[in-house]
Amino acid sequence: MSTAYLVQARGLGFGWPGHRLFHGLGFDIPPGVSLVTGEDGSGKTTLLRLLAGELAAEVGTLSVQGVRPDEARERHRQQVFWIDPQTPAHDALSAAAFLDNLPRQHPRFCREALANLVDGFALTPHLHKPIYMLSTGSKRKVWLSAAFAAGAPVTLIDQPFAALDGPSMRLVYELLQEAAEQPDRAWVMADHQAPPGVPLASVIKL
Repeated sequence: MSTAYLVQARGLGFGWPGHRLFHGLGFDIPPGVSLVTGEDGSGKTTLLRLLAGELAAEVGTLSVQGVRPDEARERHRQQVFWIDPQTPAHDALSAAAFLDNLPRQHPRFCREALANLVDGFALTPHLHKPIYMLSTGSKRKVWLSAAFAAGAPVTLIDQPFAALDGPSMRLVYELLQEAAEQPDRAWVMADHQAPPGVPLASVIKL
């Protein structure tokens, strides 16, 4: 695997019953911010789930820093941060408990960064609440705080600006601008278009 790329995919194929999403899909993702884009139903979120190892490709190969999810699942998971914004899996936890659990999976998790993110997203009043009690926007802020503090080599974010208020959107925009300059980490976001002013390392069009 070339050191210029953190993620490589070759010949990926995947589909749901009656709906073929990918056939022969291949791409390379270098450090910086990359965009997965396409029409509704084209498979943007599904591709992120494949990159995360949450789904398995029917055919083809996928690797993150040379680690394939079908060969070394736990090693792969330590390379990637991903959370489905719609997941109910953490609903019973408080926001604080969810965030406190992250260092177990992400060895490079930065508590100082997390504290700054919690402050920037104005999350402190909500940390004690169970996640199921949070608004959609507040849940998004918890997920984004986790993503930007995890320190994972590859971070996957589905629709980074969805359901956010103006100040939070500006913060995410600034964080993505900083991420675009990262020399050894990749940030892969799925959305209909890239935020203006954020340079893209690559674009995957579905």
